Amino acid sequence: MPTHHRTVVASDLDRTLVYSAAALGLTMPDEQAPRLLCVEVHEARPLSYLTEAAGRLLVELADTARFVPATTRTRKQYRRIKLPGRVPRYAICANGGHLLVDGRTDHDWHDEMRRRLADGCAPLAEVRAHLAATADPEWLRKERIAEELFAYLVVDRDRLPVGWVKELAEWADARGWTVSLQGRKIYAVPKPLSKSAALAEVVRRTGAHEVLAAGDSLLDADLLLAADAGWTPAHGELADTGWTAPHVTALASAGVAAGEEILHRVLARLEDRPGVRLDG
Repeated sequence: MPTHHRTVVASDLDRTLVYSAAALGLTMPDEQAPRLLCVEVHEARPLSYLTEAAGRLLVELADTARFVPATTRTRKQYRRIKLPGRVPRYAICANGGHLLVDGRTDHDWHDEMRRRLADGCAPLAEVRAHLAATADPEWLRKERIAEELFAYLVVDRDRLPVGWVKELAEWADARGWTVSLQGRKIYAVPKPLSKSAALAEVVRRTGAHEVLAAGDSLLDADLLLAADAGWTPAHGELADTGWTAPHVTALASAGVAAGEEILHRVLARLEDRPGVRLDG
């Protein structure tokens, strides 16, 4: 297969490429289930997986194009992930708030994002106070601040009142923030803090001519819109809301099978065109 150092493949991780046990979506009989590869351990327990076939495809992708993980995870949470293949030179963490270069924090980029946040949205303290005042202990399990950039709640979805997330989203939107519901987590993220902003910086530094992307949540929409082509699984926030874009393919597969299909689709697109060797 040809190699494409001018192509950046930016992908969300959780529920796009890697999956917790609860999110695997293994609907087939047990004897037909795919072999799984554990790619994350937390507190001495296996936490996240992809299929072994997806692992092989990821190795091929990392040798074929510039693969850039783009996650809302904090840097500490991201560093728990051990994906097959070469270690990505660039990684987007904290929804764009941090850019890792060869595993190290790029402080210039982080300072730039801090400036954008100061100019473009309500402060984190205001949002955190609103969450504390409106979240009910009956269904709230945890409240967390990520990298002093954004907030998220861990909730009991069965007890979460209908309409609460929508009301929060309307309140946040007026203050320059976005709300995203992903599994048991409700994220409140400032709008200037975006994966696409960090992706644009990676494109600038690498001189990439093409961007491919994948994601499943509202926080991935800007990443997908910034790409030349993208893919979304049949599960997740984007699928649930019917989000579409002309250059983004909504797949029929869900769960861990979707992660494998995304990698197949990316590699098939790359194989269609000649390229040049990946450098570094």
